[in-house]
Amino acid sequence: MEVAVATIHTKALAHNLAQVRRHAPNLPVMAMLKANAYGHGLLDAAHALASAEAFGVARLHEAVSLREAGFQHRIVLLEGFFDAKELALISTLSLDVVVHQRWQLEALEQVNELDKPIAVWLKIDSGMHRIGVEPEHASKYLARLQACLSVRADINLMTHFACADDLHNTMTQQQQANFEALYPTFAEHTFGGDISLANSAAIVAHSSSHQGWLRPGIMLYGASPMQLGVAADHQLQAVMTLTSKVIAVRDLAEGEPVGYGARWRTDKATRIAVVAMGYGDGYPRHAADGTPVVINGRRYPLAGRVSMDMLTVDVGNADINVGDAVELWGQQLPADEVARASDTIAYELFCGITRRVKYQYR
Repeated sequence: MEVAVATIHTKALAHNLAQVRRHAPNLPVMAMLKANAYGHGLLDAAHALASAEAFGVARLHEAVSLREAGFQHRIVLLEGFFDAKELALISTLSLDVVVHQRWQLEALEQVNELDKPIAVWLKIDSGMHRIGVEPEHASKYLARLQACLSVRADINLMTHFACADDLHNTMTQQQQANFEALYPTFAEHTFGGDISLANSAAIVAHSSSHQGWLRPGIMLYGASPMQLGVAADHQLQAVMTLTSKVIAVRDLAEGEPVGYGARWRTDKATRIAVVAMGYGDGYPRHAADGTPVVINGRRYPLAGRVSMDMLTVDVGNADINVGDAVELWGQQLPADEVARASDTIAYELFCGITRRVKYQYR
């Protein structure tokens, strides 16, 4: 019998995509499928999100898997290519690439005998300072890309926001202004392509950034893109429900320690439920005492340090038995809450699920 199970609710993916369109109904959507669809399963998520106009991935093998599965969508390699030798396959598979470094531009200028020109997105560093071309160099890059025989003439443009999830931070407005300041430069080159600014947080909180393509990621998977938020704030539905079972129940007296390091001790006589779930399954080891779990539909607090295969829960005097169902996050317990209690984000929870957890799709 499987104990640790991640149930993926594919209808919730479709529902969340509909919520994206509610914010900007007339704009095309590039659904983010990188990192195995945020840990949800690349191909299954792609089928559920097939009504999106394009997919975004981070690695070439992800795009290859989508093409081999028959998806004909526009697919964008968000980090571009890592070696010029990849360009032939990128051309054959009709993939879009993001260009953010000079060596990528030079590789495109030097490559010969491609099946067809490649669609390029020029990424502008509007202030995040991770990857991207500095605004003052944008005109030069555009000119060289447009002159490049291996590149389609309709160059596309994008940027990425660093703080869109924080409504108290004005950096998003500054980044957007930095990008829009280049519009006269773009017009001079009559680039004719598309633009893309809005990630999940910008989709829900910065309507002025709704220009060109939307790039939803975490909101598709049923977690809030905003700091301190939960999915329900934006009418999003949980896609992943992580469950397991109680494998032992212990009655302890007051003052007894529980778990490695004896970090937690009972402050009164209580009952401890042991759950078959640990960091070996992807549950965060650094989850704090008090982090909620749900057993038989009721919340109880984590008690003691998470170990590789087990975690322990203070259930008081509740009637909890071996075999009872436990939800670690999902439809009854927002992953956002668990993430905050663990000083992380829902993205990491989803991506951290390990191979020994069974996935089932509904």
